[in-house]
Amino acid sequence: MSAVFAAVSTDAPIFVAQNVFFAVVALLMVGSALKVVTTSNVVHAALWLVLVLAGAAAQFILLGSEFVAVTQVLVYIGAVVVLFLFGVMLTRASMGDDESVAGEKRSMAAVVAGLLLAVMSVALIDSFSDDRVVIDQPQLVTTVADSIFSQYIVPFEAISVLLLAALIGAIVVARRD
Repeated sequence: MSAVFAAVSTDAPIFVAQNVFFAVVALLMVGSALKVVTTSNVVHAALWLVLVLAGAAAQFILLGSEFVAVTQVLVYIGAVVVLFLFGVMLTRASMGDDESVAGEKRSMAAVVAGLLLAVMSVALIDSFSDDRVVIDQPQLVTTVADSIFSQYIVPFEAISVLLLAALIGAIVVARRD
């Protein structure tokens, strides 16, 4: 990975700092992801998920893609996690340990997770072992914004109205209690 950074610039201390920052954020994301799947409280799992998604946004900033990072924060942290919390609060999900999730189900989940990790690792290493991603022309934020608000304006507005209707529906359902 440092060879890719060295090919871009010769300013070594900045890229060492980027590697350290990447490692810190990656460790934070892995720890938070483990807490998401091991915590017994669903609301706490959603809050740990916020840390994982914020780490993904930080990784996008490291890649120099600020627009995608801001979109990550607005869409996933700002909308999806809030929608998830609305769903948890409205359905009155059980909090704490569930007796039906016993050792057999957990061991099968661990086996499937291990197999998935192995398959993904082999696929990624095989796919990107010696290749370098070269971008001929980077997409500017203005280009993306122009395409959203010209070519894709109808789907953009339809999704906005759908999210507004979902929010109003959640408020109506919550107020009945």
